Amino acid sequence: MSTIPEGTSLRHVGLYEDTDIYGLDSSRLRNRYFILSGPGSRRLLAFPEVVGFPCYSALLDETIAALRHLFPSGTSGDIDIMTILRGGLNYPLEEAAYRTGIPVRTMHFVSCERVIKNRVITGLDIRYEKVLPDTDRIVAIGDIIATGDTFRLCLEQVSEIFHSCGGSIRRLIIFTIGGSRAIPLLENLSAKLQEMFPGFEGVDCFFYEGVFTVYEDKGVSGINTPNIDFGWKGGIVSPDFRRFVLDNPDALLEKCIIYDGGARRYEILLHFEEVLEYWQGILDRASVIDAGALVKEKLGYDGPVPFEKWLELLDFQDLPAEGLKEVWQREQLLFSERKDLAAIARRRIESINSIKKQYETH
Repeated sequence: MSTIPEGTSLRHVGLYEDTDIYGLDSSRLRNRYFILSGPGSRRLLAFPEVVGFPCYSALLDETIAALRHLFPSGTSGDIDIMTILRGGLNYPLEEAAYRTGIPVRTMHFVSCERVIKNRVITGLDIRYEKVLPDTDRIVAIGDIIATGDTFRLCLEQVSEIFHSCGGSIRRLIIFTIGGSRAIPLLENLSAKLQEMFPGFEGVDCFFYEGVFTVYEDKGVSGINTPNIDFGWKGGIVSPDFRRFVLDNPDALLEKCIIYDGGARRYEILLHFEEVLEYWQGILDRASVIDAGALVKEKLGYDGPVPFEKWLELLDFQDLPAEGLKEVWQREQLLFSERKDLAAIARRRIESINSIKKQYETH
């Protein structure tokens, strides 16, 4: 389910070296929301083979572009960085700030872990925190936001510490591989922070490659994980990322645009097991999965559709049409293309296994 306000459209607001920056245009949003699209983030989100340190470095240029876009437009002074362990460590905020000449005054750390009883997640618990509150701070945060429960709990905890110690937060800068639920979450949090800190100016939220949505069920494949796996339907995906996936068509059929962010950097073998489990599931169920319906699910709309309708469905109506018609044409061809799911699954399993061997101990 999408939680993006109706009538929202995408507009191009900047180009910094190889990174395009798009803004979400809507009169119903109090905060500013952007989509970053660059070579590194496109590769990270399309290929689960990107593991280890490259998960971090893949987002660096795009994060630098975001800071260069923000700071000349009115944001001034130094910043704090709030890291939500462990997924937040994947975001290169400190290095991006250093390379753009933005001083980082303080690093805040919060660890939020799932409470599991009898193999069932019963809640969340903040186990560790290091917060050094001060006044009039700009706080930058990087995290994967699906349901947003962890992010909300951590941010509310840090805000309360600031408030109880006489500190204040002036602005939040959020970087996320995330879904559309981040928008109502940040709209509500922004209203609360405005009451808590009268000088609070709002949120600048940067999504990498798209504002995605989470699966509500197991999907057409019967394999997806609800409320965790990201998809395109009902979201807003950058035209650059759609074009990149068309150039790498197997990527369209991946389980989601991001597997567990912490595991793929720090527990690589566990990450590969998840990827292999998905593709083995596709192979085992290839004869019963409706490949055409799967393509529609992954593209995020039923087609084929006329170009003008496509622009409207994807919230591209305010973007220059130049270059978009080619993306539209190529997507429409996918609706009539017969996908051999078994052959694709075997190819992906072989590829992942060959890379997995590099990380196995003997």
